[in-house]
Amino acid sequence: MADGPHNKKDRKDSQLILRINGKERDDFIALCEALDTSAAREIRAFIRGFVKSHETQASPPIPTPTIPNDIAETQEKKRKAKRDKKRK
Repeated sequence: MADGPHNKKDRKDSQLILRINGKERDDFIALCEALDTSAAREIRAFIRGFVKSHETQASPPIPTPTIPNDIAETQEKKRKAKRDKKRK
């Protein structure tokens, strides 16, 4: 079976859930239907364009915060104590 124009790397494998005003949603859906397109297609196109328009902006990577070992150990002990308490 041929992959066709869409191969595995192009598959939609994730969801983005968001909350919006009901009237805005209904207006958007109605407009998409009137334009013979889907809301999902238009949102995906917006996301691609948004990402592409910001690719050229050289921004430094966002640093990942690190938690000192002693704090991480304390947090893990608290989580374990909470789990043990729930089991009783």
